[in-house]
Amino acid sequence: MILVIKNDITQQQYNHILEKIKELGFIPHISKGVKKTIIGLIGEQAEKYKEIFEAMDGVEHISEIEKPFKLASREFKEENSVIKINDKVEIGGKKIVVIAGPCAVESKEQIFKISQELKKSGADLIRGGAYKPRTSPYTFQGMGEEGLKLLKEVKDTLGIGVVTEVMSIDQIEKVADCADILQIGARNVQNFDLLKEVGKIRKPILLKRGMATTIKEWLMSAEYIMSEGNYNVILCERGIRTFEDSTRFTLDLNAIPVVKSLSHLPIIVDPSHGIGIRNFVPTMAKAAIVAGADGIIVEVHHKPEEALSDGPQSILPQQFDQLMKDLRKLVEVIGRNI
Repeated sequence: MILVIKNDITQQQYNHILEKIKELGFIPHISKGVKKTIIGLIGEQAEKYKEIFEAMDGVEHISEIEKPFKLASREFKEENSVIKINDKVEIGGKKIVVIAGPCAVESKEQIFKISQELKKSGADLIRGGAYKPRTSPYTFQGMGEEGLKLLKEVKDTLGIGVVTEVMSIDQIEKVADCADILQIGARNVQNFDLLKEVGKIRKPILLKRGMATTIKEWLMSAEYIMSEGNYNVILCERGIRTFEDSTRFTLDLNAIPVVKSLSHLPIIVDPSHGIGIRNFVPTMAKAAIVAGADGIIVEVHHKPEEALSDGPQSILPQQFDQLMKDLRKLVEVIGRNI
């Protein structure tokens, strides 16, 4: 249930509404848009208090949110959400945001060399895994805390934000101390305990779609995070598993306009995982932007043949540099910037 607040409401009336919501045992979820302010009461019992709020000064009208994902829906917030990452980067506005870096942090030399080249080419944020969820228990699992330290050193030395994955509840504090964005990987998209815990912090969360997750399920996962008070959620399409075996996954560009119609949350695309073939990654990155994505996240490695994970899908720094040049031309056509 959502309360649409009158434009001429007094502060006293507004405070009284919030106090009543809390008194009834609900958490007020507030969306201040350009045209109106909405307060959401989320819960199965909310509707039985409808008459109480209808009688309160300052409430213009009350309506139901039909979608199961309440806070993530366009009904709760009409305007696109713009997620502020730091003083330099915003995701969801007119600017296309580019996140790039190796699949995994492998050494100080590796992460610094790649990060320096990517920043020079125009990357907004650096990605790199310190903890790596792998299909096989015998493959490289990441450098762990040492990898986080290296990412923090990159951030402090180069003055560029970093994105890295958190895999378990006990890692949240350590990762949040280092990262500007905490990534929830495809395998954890329905790890509801983890989603609720990252919902209790206020750092932006990059929520990747699972390889067999429907759009509705994906948005419900975002709802778990937002229901705990963290509205700074960025969705990431990274390919779904289909019958096709010529590529690693099938990059679902259909999801971009569909999500945009259903939700106010920004969406970026990961063409590296989506197609899994180095030479096709730039093409799919550009296609994602034309389809309406707010940014891309791509894997880049200066020696992919020596990469400890995802070498075949990692583009070379010179390919990334060319991709950035192409994107600068492309965004002018669609009325955005980079």
